[in-house]
Amino acid sequence: MKITKYILLASLALSSASCELLQPDDIINPNVDENTFLQTPNAMFTWVNGANRSFATIIGSYVELTEILSDNYFNNYSESSKVFDFPTILYTDLDVTNLQRYVGTLRETAIQGLEVVAAADAAATDAQRFNLYYIKGFSFLLAGEYFIALPTENGGEVKSWKENLNLAVSTFTEALNYTGDTEEKAFVNTLIARAYYRLGDKANAVQYANKALALSKNFVKQVEYDGNNGVISSIQEYLYGTNFQPLPRLDFLDPKYFQKSSSTEARPICIAKAEEPYLILAEAALADNDMNGARNLMKTLLALVKSRPVETGINDQLEGRYNGGYKEYPNSSEYKVAASSQDELRSGLVLDRQAPNFISIPYISGTSVTEAMIDAPTSIDGLLEVLYLMRQEIFMAEGRRAADLGIRLPVCETEAANTPSAADYLTAQIPSFIPLNQDMDAFQMDKDNKTVVIKYNMNRVIVQNKSTEYVAPFFN
Repeated sequence: MKITKYILLASLALSSASCELLQPDDIINPNVDENTFLQTPNAMFTWVNGANRSFATIIGSYVELTEILSDNYFNNYSESSKVFDFPTILYTDLDVTNLQRYVGTLRETAIQGLEVVAAADAAATDAQRFNLYYIKGFSFLLAGEYFIALPTENGGEVKSWKENLNLAVSTFTEALNYTGDTEEKAFVNTLIARAYYRLGDKANAVQYANKALALSKNFVKQVEYDGNNGVISSIQEYLYGTNFQPLPRLDFLDPKYFQKSSSTEARPICIAKAEEPYLILAEAALADNDMNGARNLMKTLLALVKSRPVETGINDQLEGRYNGGYKEYPNSSEYKVAASSQDELRSGLVLDRQAPNFISIPYISGTSVTEAMIDAPTSIDGLLEVLYLMRQEIFMAEGRRAADLGIRLPVCETEAANTPSAADYLTAQIPSFIPLNQDMDAFQMDKDNKTVVIKYNMNRVIVQNKSTEYVAPFFN
């Protein structure tokens, strides 16, 4: 297994094309204007390094905010958003503005590098162009997965999420022209399959998922952080600390981002991995009423997940699953957890963290699903629910769940004030089947009998609503 990472050592001082929705905190050196920068040796190297740094911090922020939009995590303290958990998503919310700003920053930084910096630097390489094309494509992917609509160019009109996803596909396709590396091609083909999946284009999603697996059946692509040089992800602080608490049946996967070696250790975040093509192919098989094909794919996927590394000896003893927060969580392996009042209690989902115990965490992918659970369902819906549980667990703490729940952000207030076409996109998409008032995170804990019963099994809710336009893209 080759794990591809971006190692970030430098930051970028120059701002790209001006835009009210680009990050406002860029530092401009008055002694270095654009022309001067473009004439410096290795300008493209510096630009790409800075773009990677921005990409890393933005991915961390996306994971932080979108995880609490879902049932994966509850914000048990006052830091970060306290309204996304309800979920309440207003176009006036600063977090909505920042998430939109991040999309614009990635897009414009990549465009500036490809169209201006690369043209000025004779030493620019195809590897650097590939890097920027994939960042540009990722900006459209984030826009298409998380927003109702967003502009696709600086100062442009607002375009639908489908238009953004189609631009992601075309940009990732262009990126393939600049790499001959098998793992990189598997990575990009997976991103194309991901975009087609969200568009509900089963034929193309299956085609590119198969292409990815033909190139590599176990690739992992991560964005790397550098705590010694201040390149950190905000999500690590919240997960390894006591702020964000996982849904009790996901306790065994938390914290995915931990520290063992030092207080500056910064764990990477997976942005693509071979598990995703298998998930796409299995869901497509179920949409075609092929339960045997889906089962075989899910068992192959299960074997891949079991082969992924597990970090042992993690000290999480400061995590009391309460520590003065708003809500107490189970903190002992004695607890059994049911996904809802209609589900059986299961053991092995909650870990012992208190001294003298150390814990083990699968930090690329993990799942509680077994072959017996894959074999048990007798209906498409039953097996689809198991598949969505695998999908939830495999993508845990990677910022993917909110999209699976059909939640989309509105265009932000700043955009609305400057772009007339934004007027129709100022209300968030929160499907009617999404429980409100923090009920996605709700559960009943019996401390005497050591049981936890979660209020809503959201994987079942997804399946029950698979024919709507919001979820399970291959079924509507």
